[in-house]
Amino acid sequence: METLAAYKAHLREIGKLNSALTLLQWDQRTCLPPKGHEARAETIGKLAKIVFELGTADKLGRYLEKLEAEDDLSLEDRASVRVVGKDYRRHKAIPPSLFERFAVARSRSESAWEKARAASDFQSFQPHLEEIVDFARRFAEYYGYKENPYDALIEGFEPGMTGREVRGVMAPLRERLVPFLKQLLAEGARPDTSFLRGSFSADRQRALSLRALGAMGYDFAAGRLDTAVHPFTSSTGPNDVRVTTRFVENDLLSSLYSSLHEGGHALYDQGISPELQWTGLDEGASFGIHESQSRLWENMIGRSLPFWTFFRPILTQVFPELSSPSADALWRAVNVVEPSLIRVEADEVTYNLHIMLRFELEDGLINGKIAVADLPDLWRDAMGRYLGVTPTDDASGVLQDVHWSAGLFGYFPSYMLGNLYAAQLFATLQEETPDLDARIARGDFALLRGWLQDRVHHFGKVHEPKELVKRVTGKEPDSAYFLSYITRKYSEVYRLAERG
Repeated sequence: METLAAYKAHLREIGKLNSALTLLQWDQRTCLPPKGHEARAETIGKLAKIVFELGTADKLGRYLEKLEAEDDLSLEDRASVRVVGKDYRRHKAIPPSLFERFAVARSRSESAWEKARAASDFQSFQPHLEEIVDFARRFAEYYGYKENPYDALIEGFEPGMTGREVRGVMAPLRERLVPFLKQLLAEGARPDTSFLRGSFSADRQRALSLRALGAMGYDFAAGRLDTAVHPFTSSTGPNDVRVTTRFVENDLLSSLYSSLHEGGHALYDQGISPELQWTGLDEGASFGIHESQSRLWENMIGRSLPFWTFFRPILTQVFPELSSPSADALWRAVNVVEPSLIRVEADEVTYNLHIMLRFELEDGLINGKIAVADLPDLWRDAMGRYLGVTPTDDASGVLQDVHWSAGLFGYFPSYMLGNLYAAQLFATLQEETPDLDARIARGDFALLRGWLQDRVHHFGKVHEPKELVKRVTGKEPDSAYFLSYITRKYSEVYRLAERG
């Protein structure tokens, strides 16, 4: 079909330029010299405008209109037209000149955030964030919404989700997690973590991260490990999926678990069918589904007893000073529950409380109920309400996440949804693979990786998130799986039954 061929050729051109743009952004966040940021912002802005204009070109609209009327397209082509068509109509509403200004402002904002975070100085970042919030509000109006401007932004990360639905998901989580957290802290036996204190060189931490990624099955011939202020995964093009981590000298677990987390994202991107490349479908089904893969590897695998049965000998090879603790002791130590300031280092029990806080604040920002200048104080207040701890500086408070500097409003709910999706997928995997624990304990991740690739990764964006979860598990997304997983696991870690 002539129209379909022209449509695919157009998407391929967009894909090539996006690869260049992603590479520039990866470079900016990993190794760009400090003095190069200003010029890089302008370059990124110009290239982003070109990509934006191609993605909203009138001829693309004509291709979509013709293809939407066709009834003999393949499943993949129909999905491509659906996904690209939705993005086309959203982006078509944004004037290209406005988007270029936003791309430049976003690039400058991310650089300003890095400096402000290092100096723990929110005021220096405030004008940049005010500008980014203004862009987000304007985009929401252009996109359109039925009830809440925040809904227009969530749609870009989790199709079909609204702020009202997010609140509905939060309610049972808050109702169960807050009292369970109090029970663990009051009645449970806190694991010993004393042996994890010390000084751990970045070189050895890197070696451990490389071993963990290799065990997972991350393809180093199609990727690499680097460092960044805020760890991320970057799919820069075909067979080029890069991961980053960060090394904290006195915290061995920070780099290990960020590597497992980003490795989960990377396996998703490396597992997408090559036939979907540059079709608009060569990404995760949603940000929540993508997060389900990283959280599954980081927590449900990486914080399990079978994993530490396998990984303990590797740990002691790299860090001989940690040869004394048993696999059981390590398993309990890496699952300690403690209300803390930093989201990315939060335990599984408290993590979603961090997301609830951010959801509240950014919903208020987009709706104009919260001023950017008030964020540090509101952040401290919310941390006290949700977690009972209060940051004493901006770096460990309002400046800890990169997302707002990049204009990613509506992203944070995906992290919570990712936890829920992961638990439901993992429950199905366990049911279908009775010997899963034994396989993990001997370092055999092939079946696990293959199961995820066949059921989730392969399809990219062909299926929408709720549909994908139902296809894999046979049921609609349900938070009960996560709550069951959390209460069962941590009751065992904290020996609640033994003490009861």
